[in-house]
Amino acid sequence: MKIIIAPDSFKGSLSSAEVIKIIGKEAKNAFDEAEIIGVPLADGGEGTVDAMLFDDAGVKKTCAVSGPLGKIVNAEYGMMDDTAIIEMASCSGLTLVPESLRNPMKTTSRGTGEMIKHVLDEGIRNIIIGIGGSATNDGGIGAMQALGAEFYDAENNLINTGNGEKLSEISRIELKNFDKRVRNCRIKVMCDVTNPLTGERGATYTYSRQKGADEETLDLLEKGMRNYEDILNKCFGREISKISGAGAAGGMGAALLGFCGAELVSGIGLLLEIKKFSERIKGADLIITGEGRVDGQSAYGKAVQGIAGYADKANVPVIVIAGSVGEGYEKAYDFGVKAIFSIADRPMSLDECMNKSKSLLRSIAKNIFELISLFTN
Repeated sequence: MKIIIAPDSFKGSLSSAEVIKIIGKEAKNAFDEAEIIGVPLADGGEGTVDAMLFDDAGVKKTCAVSGPLGKIVNAEYGMMDDTAIIEMASCSGLTLVPESLRNPMKTTSRGTGEMIKHVLDEGIRNIIIGIGGSATNDGGIGAMQALGAEFYDAENNLINTGNGEKLSEISRIELKNFDKRVRNCRIKVMCDVTNPLTGERGATYTYSRQKGADEETLDLLEKGMRNYEDILNKCFGREISKISGAGAAGGMGAALLGFCGAELVSGIGLLLEIKKFSERIKGADLIITGEGRVDGQSAYGKAVQGIAGYADKANVPVIVIAGSVGEGYEKAYDFGVKAIFSIADRPMSLDECMNKSKSLLRSIAKNIFELISLFTN
């Protein structure tokens, strides 16, 4: 039996590598002769660098950059051949901000821009940027300032701090000092969302609550983002803000599209392509995937959908193990998933489930493989 274990992380509790180890051990206990192949996944958020470098595919490096609150952090990035893999979560991520200090009016994406500049200084011209897990809603202006973009207010004063509260002050953008090396780069952005920059489905109203915004802050941020949207579209002569994914990472998608000429791609799709997943699953009898939560959104660019697409073409059944299941999880059946299991074995709080995630995952994996063995041994 050949079993592919290809999960995303269970964010906040288990890395994808840990998930593979636990499920793989239970698979071996049930089928000691089985060939187990682990493929950690990520869609552009936390764990992207580790997933890309799995199987000694490259090396990990560190760079000191500004964190989302301005303090210096040591952020990691990956190198694969001539390509740098930057993880926005490592530079400007929500996990870098204590819960009591989370406020997207104040957080900045500057560190991500500093990381881009660092790899440019290293002579790298092929860059992959994962923009999931950000703490910011600054439209990417912090990152673009680090690359030389200048933002001015209505009185022609230079705006020195790039964060969410400054979006409403922007009157014009000046690019004469913008790093010219950027336009000679090939930049791919791993993006698993399709939100535009503004509106009900835009960056602010969709994601800023989880970054610390209250209702009053949401309205202020949206007002500022709409001002920025107008200036951005005028600067580049096209409606960048309406492009699918422009609202990703608090508007970082729009900034990378406009200022850097980047290409937004499916994060999970790019990783599976780089990892030659279609080759790995040849002859497989079963694929097990999963992530922290499976719900209606899992049908749109997430790990489960990406895996199911490959599995369907190869005629390999897929089982999903999730930390929890939410409204609309049944959509996963529509694109070929055969069974979905939650690790929770009784009613419990999210904190309890996360604290017990290792034992709960081990238990459900054991039950799944014991059940399968009834029909295969």
